[in-house]
Amino acid sequence: MRSRTPFPSAALGPPAYGWPSLRRLALLLAPALLLAAVGCREDAESPTAPEATAPLATSATQALAFLQVSGGGGHTCGVTTDYRAYCWGNNWAGELGDATTDNHLRPVAVVGGLRFRSVSAGQNHTCGVTTDDRAYCWGYNLYGHLGDGTTTWRETPVAVAGGLRFRRVDAGSDHTCGVTTGDRAYCWGYNHDGQLGDGTTTLRLRPVAVAGGLTFRQVSTGLEHTCGVTPTYRAYCWGRNQYGQIGDSTEAVRRVRPSRVAGGRQFRQVDAGGSHTCGVTTGDRAFCWGNGRLGEIGNGKTYLSFWPRAVAGGLSIERVTAGAFHTCGETTLSRAYCWGGMGFNFGQLGDGTTTGRLTPVAVAGGLYFSQVSAGTTHTCAKTSAGVAYCWGWNNFGQLGDGTTTDRLTPTPVVGAM
Repeated sequence: MRSRTPFPSAALGPPAYGWPSLRRLALLLAPALLLAAVGCREDAESPTAPEATAPLATSATQALAFLQVSGGGGHTCGVTTDYRAYCWGNNWAGELGDATTDNHLRPVAVVGGLRFRSVSAGQNHTCGVTTDDRAYCWGYNLYGHLGDGTTTWRETPVAVAGGLRFRRVDAGSDHTCGVTTGDRAYCWGYNHDGQLGDGTTTLRLRPVAVAGGLTFRQVSTGLEHTCGVTPTYRAYCWGRNQYGQIGDSTEAVRRVRPSRVAGGRQFRQVDAGGSHTCGVTTGDRAFCWGNGRLGEIGNGKTYLSFWPRAVAGGLSIERVTAGAFHTCGETTLSRAYCWGGMGFNFGQLGDGTTTGRLTPVAVAGGLYFSQVSAGTTHTCAKTSAGVAYCWGWNNFGQLGDGTTTDRLTPTPVVGAM
């Protein structure tokens, strides 16, 4: 998921149904709509953003070329062409990995000298896989989602316990999952709704194998659910299913082990969002399921769907990325389109407006993107030349342009501090 929430709380208890920080977001911005759309419950505590550090002068910055970017809750991370990890934005829990808890409006290097192949920005934590296939995480860790066997928060990368070698990891709200070099899926962290897929609802501080003996080519973590695709292109999901985000055509409240997505389609890739999921078939068509009340399913309707629905427009899609309340996709021609955010759009669709969309709309600017990543209320992407752009809400500096100004169209990420 690239579906994260930017509001931290220092005294959160275990969330009963949904993202604690999303409840704060709902209260601040659109209580009636969000309570109906994503089932958020009231929380009297108001969010407070830590003061951001001032950006350095342009002359003191270093231009960066990115291999990959990942939009999180109130922060963003990326890996450069020299395999270094950088993060920017909200750093309340150390999720930027620079050994501080200071917010940064432009990229800062993750400390430790590790060389990363990929990173994943979660709600208030970040994980990555190094070039030698080792998983590391940092940031918020109340539920063990850093996977180091503790609940200690970390401001610098810590190795995930168990010695497993991973191809990729994906950081969700309060849980993390990954696929090993042997194509096995492991998850760790919060497990109230079975989002770890181990057949239980027991919190895990270390990686635990997903039940069922399936092999996976890719997994994606959402708010309280997880999905994956097998080497034979079958999609499975597990965890919370209140809005149909599992996609198995049932109204089961939860699934504690993988359940196959209905319809028999072959999926090349899936991405789990806030309370919806989207995927791309081997025929380059995008389908979404789950909560569509904000238009995030992209089929022109605002309803729940317990099985996949075709995204409108007939676009040939290379991959999709599901945020908390919106979805984006890059076409096979490297153009970016986004949809969703009805009544709750800060520019994360990138079309130059704050108008929510029930069907895909082109991201403005005519740029060609080789990868797009949707966060909670912002989106980031990179071009084939490695230039990173972000757009949407920028209250913590998660757009990385040196400001806290919201952007309705893609804005380049500035050089490193």
